[in-house]
Amino acid sequence: MELLWAGADAQARALRAGSVRAPELLDAVLARLREVDPVINAFRAVDESARAAAEAAQARLDAGESTPLLGVPIAVKDDIDVAGDVTAAGGRPQFPPATADSAAVARLRAAGAVIVGRTLTPDRCLWPFTESLTYGSTRNPWHLDHTPGGSSGGSAAAVAAGIVGVATGSDGGGSVRMPSCASGVFGLKTSRGLIPLAPLGEIWHGLAGLGALGRGVADAAAMIEVLAGEPGYRAAVDKPPAPLRIALAWNTPVGRPPMSAEYRRAVADTADRLRDLGHRVTEADVPLGARPGPQFMVRYLRGVADDVAGLPHPEWLEPRTRMLARAGARLPDRALAWARTAEAGLQARMVGFFTEHDLILQPGWVRRPPRVGRYHGSGASMTLAAVGALIPYFPTWNVLGYPVAALPVGLDDGGVPIGVQVIGPMGSEHLLLSLSGQYERAHPWTDRRPAL
Repeated sequence: MELLWAGADAQARALRAGSVRAPELLDAVLARLREVDPVINAFRAVDESARAAAEAAQARLDAGESTPLLGVPIAVKDDIDVAGDVTAAGGRPQFPPATADSAAVARLRAAGAVIVGRTLTPDRCLWPFTESLTYGSTRNPWHLDHTPGGSSGGSAAAVAAGIVGVATGSDGGGSVRMPSCASGVFGLKTSRGLIPLAPLGEIWHGLAGLGALGRGVADAAAMIEVLAGEPGYRAAVDKPPAPLRIALAWNTPVGRPPMSAEYRRAVADTADRLRDLGHRVTEADVPLGARPGPQFMVRYLRGVADDVAGLPHPEWLEPRTRMLARAGARLPDRALAWARTAEAGLQARMVGFFTEHDLILQPGWVRRPPRVGRYHGSGASMTLAAVGALIPYFPTWNVLGYPVAALPVGLDDGGVPIGVQVIGPMGSEHLLLSLSGQYERAHPWTDRRPAL
């Protein structure tokens, strides 16, 4: 069915128009899942209640009801609770099936979205690749030898492969943006606190929050509108922004990292395309220096340790997960307090920067994401150092809690997608969606499909 490739927003319009019925669309999605998931391994489980949900959604459509996702099949990353299912988070499930939906899933259900299944993550969502000893490796639909990124790699692969038009993701160090960039889909990391995390409190001491990955900008915007519980996000996609002042920032907390020439060129070409759309793009360093690096690592490692400390069976975790948890447990409370307090200094530095610039353009990955299995058997320290060199542009924005859009901008010479990041100040999701929608209309990517 061609509608599978059109994305969630187009599917919602087709359902409202009556040109397709929700059970029929679900059948097409499930057929596509059965066809390609044995190859890409994006899903841990298929939701057995999807058929009933599609029929209920169709009844609401027949009654004239409308929501951004009513009757639309979606996928949910396997890190938030879905009633009746375990939440595995990439490993052997630690707890029995959830008795209630998480707040985010409850909002999706209330909007009539049809949950097709749960998408895979690495163990405890720790890595920028989606591989685990429990569930195996998720593969990039564009190049099966390579990872789709992580930790929302199952969601990215499911969207890129044309199974669903949109999926949830979470981002504690780039986990929405890294797989979006690697898999040729649009992703939006939202501002800290925009989307409720209940029944969880903070994740990784404020680093992580929920977001969406879609075939196009409108798909993710529709999901964010439902998850945030307020209108305007989808409408922002269709309204081009006034000319913006965009800073092209090549610096990271570790300086200006080595980068593949074609990945650097993709960022420069994106800057030129934004100029052609009427925006002023000038090179300017983000005024943070090395400060975000240690702040991120303290919150990340303590976050892993605190997460593991609450599990009934930590012995079931992968060895490098346990190694990271042990490292985090050695960090004293005063180190965590320093990292949390020090964030205020970063926020103060960015206030002045955002008086001169509206948004920031940065690279995503610095070169092609790794091959599947590249770090299999490697210890935590070696894996962390190796992958850290590939993703230095991502974690800073988790420390600050800012929203970030991940835009697909092309393919490398091996056919793997390249993406860039556009960062805004807290609460600037509407502006990011407006610019992203404008860019997508000028340089569409959804007509490109992986040759699975």
